[in-house]
Amino acid sequence: MRIAYIINSVEGGGAALPVPAVTQVMRECGHHVEIFALSRRDGRAIAPMEQDGLRVHVRNGAPGDHLAAFLWLKRQMQVFSPTVIWTSLTRATLMGQLLGAYRRCPVVSWQHSARLKPANARLLRLLRSRTSLWIADSCCVEKMTRETLGIPAKQLACWPIFRADADVPLATPWQPGEPVRIGSLGRLHPVKGYDILCQALTLLRQRNDLPSFEVLIAGEGEERVHLEGLIKRDNLPVRLAGYVEHPKNFLATLHAYVQPSFWEGLCLAAHEAMLAGLPVITSAVGELPFTITGEMGSVVPPRDPQALAGALEKLLHSPDKLAEWGQAGRQRVLERFSAERFDATGRDIVERVEQIVQAHRLR
Repeated sequence: MRIAYIINSVEGGGAALPVPAVTQVMRECGHHVEIFALSRRDGRAIAPMEQDGLRVHVRNGAPGDHLAAFLWLKRQMQVFSPTVIWTSLTRATLMGQLLGAYRRCPVVSWQHSARLKPANARLLRLLRSRTSLWIADSCCVEKMTRETLGIPAKQLACWPIFRADADVPLATPWQPGEPVRIGSLGRLHPVKGYDILCQALTLLRQRNDLPSFEVLIAGEGEERVHLEGLIKRDNLPVRLAGYVEHPKNFLATLHAYVQPSFWEGLCLAAHEAMLAGLPVITSAVGELPFTITGEMGSVVPPRDPQALAGALEKLLHSPDKLAEWGQAGRQRVLERFSAERFDATGRDIVERVEQIVQAHRLR
């Protein structure tokens, strides 16, 4: 097969992050894959894709100029001549569906979010039959896709996009006398809930019996100025570390991890933190409540600074147990998201796509 893998952008993180691992399965099955990005944004996902041997086509345009993006993609598909169009996220999916109908080419579509904007949900429901196979990136997204878009079971598969590599750097255990380092990875965007984290830390500062600690947030985005204001106003022990080129190395410097998001899909960053051996405090969103159980972390309601402060307080009162809790989480993700399971699931899905393409040719 000639697979045109269409994504919204080549921004660092998000849906672009697992593309090398996903497409590696396709290529090992003998298929040719090229990436087509509708916009560049920060472009940080290009290098990892190219280092993995992928050819990446990037349109120089804004995220909102849909007609220009569609015409660019149409020209790219005329040159590439795909046998299957594989899409990721709503914008790319809608354009891929239209081009699939125009070129009489089957379409396969990822779903990455456990929460769709109402307008996007309406459009995807309207055009759902234009996609031959929908793929959810986690169990929670599979449930949303089935219920919100009304996708029948025969057109829906689940391929969790976290591939747990047992060889990642492990976090160094906390040592008496040093501050507890709590970190987070994510865009500085309202959906990540970092303002709620600041509120929780303000509540914690009122308690005098806690050990020394610091919070490091690695990421960039539109909320930086707002967060800097909150940190300065309340004199919070928070440092905005900016974008980090090697997130696995950043995680290895921490003792614990916090994910205060308002919603997520699978949430790669929190799962990477668990793989590094870190206990995780997270909002009850997306796949995270299904992964985090027992003493490997805490799950709290989103938008609840009191509950988040309580979970952080519990963690800070037991710094000597952080490594033990983190190891429990590491074992959990190695069992649930092993590389072997990732690859086997991917091969099964690629085989289904091969059958779809073959049936399409026989029509």
